[in-house]
Amino acid sequence: MLEVKHLAYEVIDNGNPRKLIDDVSFSVGDGEMLVITGPNGGGKSTIAKLLMGIEKADAGEILLDGQDLSSMTIDERANAGIGYAFQQPPAFKGMTVERLLQLAAGQPLTEAVCCELLSSVGMCAREYLKREADATLSGGERKRIEIATVLAKPHKICIFDEPEAGIDLWSFSMLVKRFEEIHRTKKESLLLISHQEKIIRMADRILVVNDGKIQDVGSREEMLPKLFAGEGGCACMNEDAGKGDGSCEAGCSSR
Repeated sequence: MLEVKHLAYEVIDNGNPRKLIDDVSFSVGDGEMLVITGPNGGGKSTIAKLLMGIEKADAGEILLDGQDLSSMTIDERANAGIGYAFQQPPAFKGMTVERLLQLAAGQPLTEAVCCELLSSVGMCAREYLKREADATLSGGERKRIEIATVLAKPHKICIFDEPEAGIDLWSFSMLVKRFEEIHRTKKESLLLISHQEKIIRMADRILVVNDGKIQDVGSREEMLPKLFAGEGGCACMNEDAGKGDGSCEAGCSSR
């Protein structure tokens, strides 16, 4: 179980302190899927980075199965059982996709296993295994490969920051199926940050973050009527949705 207690984080903006995260508390139960949604710039990705240790919280506690992770490094948190997929994945010059998957798994993987991992995110292993995971890949390709690296190793909880960003609808459908499989087995907890209605509707609980604070939280049954009150309602109140670019982030009300 992940427990977050009174998390706070601020930055200096033009010489003045500005709170990005303000007294945020929540939990994710064993095998639970929690979706965090809300307006752009509300603090969702910052919460994810604080959980993984990419940014250091100014106050609060982060507990995983009772173990305090607050002072741990990124590597230590990963070893404790947190998996993390960035919203904008990094490139790895000189490293093949196959080697990256093996490093993520912490052990050698057969080509068949690598193929299965890539197929689960809509990629053909024959085309990608021997390619470098560098800037020659598109943002969407790197995004899918990174999600595959998270899936390569069992975790207590996996954090996915906008997994729909930059990938096409077909690949997104395959990714949703993989999330459904993980959720169905209840072997790992899932924390998904998303604007996508299809992902939001999969959640056990939904948490809305706005202006660095928890605006609302509740079960799927409690929250869906609030988020999708009208026809074509927007779950995240995201003014940038509806880009019309054909990707699955082009509209947050896709069903």
